[in-house]
Amino acid sequence: MKSKISFVCQECGYESPKYLGKCPECGEWNTLVEFKVQKSKVKIESQFSSERKEASVKKLSEIAFSEKDRILTGYSEVDNVLGGGIVKGSVILLAGDPGIGKSTLLLQIGLNLSKKNKVLYISGEESEEQIKMRSKRISKDSKDDNFLLASLNDTNQAFEMIEKTKPLIAIIDSIQTMESEDLTGLSGSVGQVRYAASSFIKLAKTLGIPIILVGHVTKEGMVAGPMVLSHMVDTLLFFEGEKLTSTRILRSLKNRFGPIDEVGIFAMNESGLAEIKDPEQLFLGQKNLNTPGSVLTVTMEGTRAFTVEIQALTVFSKLPMPRRVANGIDRGRLELLLAVLQKQCRLPIDAMDVFVNVAGGLRLSDTSSDLAICLAIFSSLKNIPLSKTIAISEVGLLGELRSTPFFEKRVKQAIKLGFKKIFSSKEYKTLPSLINQLGKIKSLN
Repeated sequence: MKSKISFVCQECGYESPKYLGKCPECGEWNTLVEFKVQKSKVKIESQFSSERKEASVKKLSEIAFSEKDRILTGYSEVDNVLGGGIVKGSVILLAGDPGIGKSTLLLQIGLNLSKKNKVLYISGEESEEQIKMRSKRISKDSKDDNFLLASLNDTNQAFEMIEKTKPLIAIIDSIQTMESEDLTGLSGSVGQVRYAASSFIKLAKTLGIPIILVGHVTKEGMVAGPMVLSHMVDTLLFFEGEKLTSTRILRSLKNRFGPIDEVGIFAMNESGLAEIKDPEQLFLGQKNLNTPGSVLTVTMEGTRAFTVEIQALTVFSKLPMPRRVANGIDRGRLELLLAVLQKQCRLPIDAMDVFVNVAGGLRLSDTSSDLAICLAIFSSLKNIPLSKTIAISEVGLLGELRSTPFFEKRVKQAIKLGFKKIFSSKEYKTLPSLINQLGKIKSLN
């Protein structure tokens, strides 16, 4: 059978008839890989392959609209991120670092849904015995008759298995391990990933069976494989967290059926992943510890507001260039705020090593935490405890305090937890005025 040679970029999916050292689409070097394109000798036969619907044009007013039926996973943190549950016929891609808990999360969802419906779990990475061992640790329920398990990496077999069993949902772990004999190239290559993804998407849309695909990530934190994979699926979820901490955060980067700014918070323990419906217990330190360098703020993750603790430590540096260490916030943002403190507030931090940490392993990108970072640094520098206080405001280069979105919701959350003293742009217009007032007292309890 006649075939042709094509070179495809592993980063963005750009195709070229000849080899190029630099991809003209994404600009990356040495990412084009050769693979042979040929027509499939064997086509996937199914009960709907012969059925072809004739294309027709309809007026927008003639199209009947109804809310999509959703499948509740039994985990409210997951359902909220998905916009209210899994939409029937949708394709979800779950990506994350190795060992972060992707398979554990999907296994828990599958076991929970299998109590009333059939669930198919296809693994190309682990044996059936390994998954059984993990399920025993997660669930104590011995009746798992509806949980169907298969260990294979053949795309065509997986396709036929889903069509034959017709489960409530199907889980493919992972898309990079799937390969078909109809195409050349190893599993994980551009052609194999694209073929497997398009096959599963066609199956999901035709039979109305939601399919969850597990995806690997590169060292840069992007989904491994062709970039087109992220565009093909309906929902793209990222499962992230520091391996040294138990906190895990589920984020939505793309969702055709719901919001993309919601997060789900979990904690990894011996029996799997547990939902955290009260995030303050993770992101707040010891409440009775009245030491300098600790200030609280209220951050927004989607529509949820929760309180986090900002910790700062300043020590005299013997280095020509003092260290600036940021954990949980952008280092560039920290240097910007330090410049404001030195220029506008005249604080002697040019000869100090500054360390800033967000308690609980959370990473903040919300600029409303600027004031809390500045006050935590000031508290450590002047040895003035500022516990039991909340700081909510963005700090400008001129030292002005700016209002933040959802301010009333943030304040309501702070009051709910019993905090009465709240520093914000409502009471103070500039950072120097607030710093001067706090410098006149020894502590603020």
